[in-house]
Amino acid sequence: MTESKAVKDTAIDDQGIIKGIEQLSPEKIERVINQVLKSETGARLKTYVDTCVHCGLCSDGCHYFLAHDRDPKYSPAAKVKQTLWEIIRKKGKVTPEFIENAAVVAYTQCNLCKRCAMYCPFGLDIAYVMSVMRRICHKLGVVPLYIQDTAHSHSVTKNQMWIKDDEWVDTLMWQEEEAQDEVENLRIPLDKEGADVFYSVIGPEPKFRAQLIYQAAVIMNAAGENWTMPSMPGWDNSDMCMYTGDYEMMERLKKAHFEAAANLKVKKIVMGECGHAFRSVYDMGNRALGWKMPPLEVIHAIEYYNDLFVKEKIKIKKKFDRPVTLHDPCNIVRGRGLHEMSRNIVNATCKNFIEMTPNREHNYCCVAGGGVINCGPPFKNARVDSGKIKAEQLFAAKAKGAEVVIAPCHNCHGGLEDIIHHYGIDMELKFFGDIIYEILELPE
Repeated sequence: MTESKAVKDTAIDDQGIIKGIEQLSPEKIERVINQVLKSETGARLKTYVDTCVHCGLCSDGCHYFLAHDRDPKYSPAAKVKQTLWEIIRKKGKVTPEFIENAAVVAYTQCNLCKRCAMYCPFGLDIAYVMSVMRRICHKLGVVPLYIQDTAHSHSVTKNQMWIKDDEWVDTLMWQEEEAQDEVENLRIPLDKEGADVFYSVIGPEPKFRAQLIYQAAVIMNAAGENWTMPSMPGWDNSDMCMYTGDYEMMERLKKAHFEAAANLKVKKIVMGECGHAFRSVYDMGNRALGWKMPPLEVIHAIEYYNDLFVKEKIKIKKKFDRPVTLHDPCNIVRGRGLHEMSRNIVNATCKNFIEMTPNREHNYCCVAGGGVINCGPPFKNARVDSGKIKAEQLFAAKAKGAEVVIAPCHNCHGGLEDIIHHYGIDMELKFFGDIIYEILELPE
């Protein structure tokens, strides 16, 4: 098979996409497309497609469009035109080369951040449209290799890092022992029935950021919280299957997560600082399982930390004294409206707060979310180049004196780390947990 135009244009050699395309025939493409469109979509997709007047007002909402000198092909409307509109117009009669280009656009040129929906005069949710395109690509077997590998890890181990059950427990015990050097009687309670809080994290925490579990344990202890973590699968709240379009596996993951909490008879789930995981538990996985809302209360770490300060359950020694700015993650700001709670925490913990411009629900995406960073090295350069508009935001905040960027989301940390390094921005990244732990007054 000769190298396709999509690969040539983007200098990409992704074996997940290329090998997937080699297995396609026009008949299979048409059959899968029509199956998805007829049995898995309905009035919502038809309304969006029929309502769009191709005005292009969504363009200024897209960081890809702005970062590429307003190139029309990066407009959200143009991305839909290059993918699902053409598929619907041709009733699924498209070529493997078309699917290849559509996969590159859907997986790596859209973060599903929904900022464009705020600029559409009809409020059309283009992120949903692109998710339908990803669903088609998944069912055709045309998915970037790295994110598909992560989905495979989810399917085997119910966590994205292939962490074995004993390794997970060992990590918690290790962090407990570390924390006991600082707080003698501290425990990380495992499988405690009837706890008020079930604390869940994403797979990379025990693998790469175990100190965040340590810090959360210290904060929970200082707050006098009745809490627990599960010892068995269901502890990882992340969900790359949601982003590959593997909704069957997404349902299994969310079922395991909710069942782990239900089996322990806890009152609520408190999720660590991650945006996509919160979206998967609070918005997509629960609905895929047939619930309008989750079967028990689910809150993000921002909501939890804000509640600790409102109820004065923790005290601080002094405020964090380095100037900070705040990144608003898409999935918990546009997706949940936690922007003011975030600022309550910043004002409760930091002396000098410098806003990014724009901010809150208008803040720009980190260019890592929506599974884009998980598509791996073949797409990294294009991703970081598309972070130009975010880099300009950071430079502007730095010019006003900001030294630290608070980003309460794992994927945002990954994306912002790459942007800071690539563009030479001398700023440090922190989670809210980092800040709170550093200034926390420990009980005697």
